[in-house]
Amino acid sequence: MGKGWKDKLPDALWAYRTTYKTPIGMSPYQLVYGKTCHLPIELEFRAHWAIEKWNMDLHLASKNRQMQLSELEEWREKAYHNSKIYKERTKRWHNKRIKHKEFNPRDNVLLFNSRVKLFKHGKLRSKWDGPYKVINTSTHGPMTIQDDTGNTFKVHGQHLKVYLEPQINMVEELDVIEFLEIIH
Repeated sequence: MGKGWKDKLPDALWAYRTTYKTPIGMSPYQLVYGKTCHLPIELEFRAHWAIEKWNMDLHLASKNRQMQLSELEEWREKAYHNSKIYKERTKRWHNKRIKHKEFNPRDNVLLFNSRVKLFKHGKLRSKWDGPYKVINTSTHGPMTIQDDTGNTFKVHGQHLKVYLEPQINMVEELDVIEFLEIIH
């Protein structure tokens, strides 16, 4: 990207400020000025109508401005209320999807590696590191785990999952000759 981003910043900010935001139920422009933003074409079309409607009476203009300020305060309270409702819904949605996991000391677990590179040396790697041994648990928050070298560290329980050790097959315990005798 070149150095031209500085020239595009005012346009990007204008677009952000005039776009409807779901959490507050209006645009930031609307929240500050108490009315929706109109494009220059819309303003030119309505300019004559506005001049006729507002006959420039200072007393009437003062009352209108006070009314607009009152409406603006109502809009801000509405935006605050909408934001609060949005946050509560988002929190409920998030909390419904949390999987409650219980670990006991000495359990073997895998740790989610969020920094994994998918295509290192042309091969896919697992997103889980481990196994680690659980040293200390808590119902909420950090758990202490230990790696094979004895290093201990704390991680959040949502980043862990139980490590199921691979089962040793009975066939692997037999040598090849005994296996062939069983098959025939």
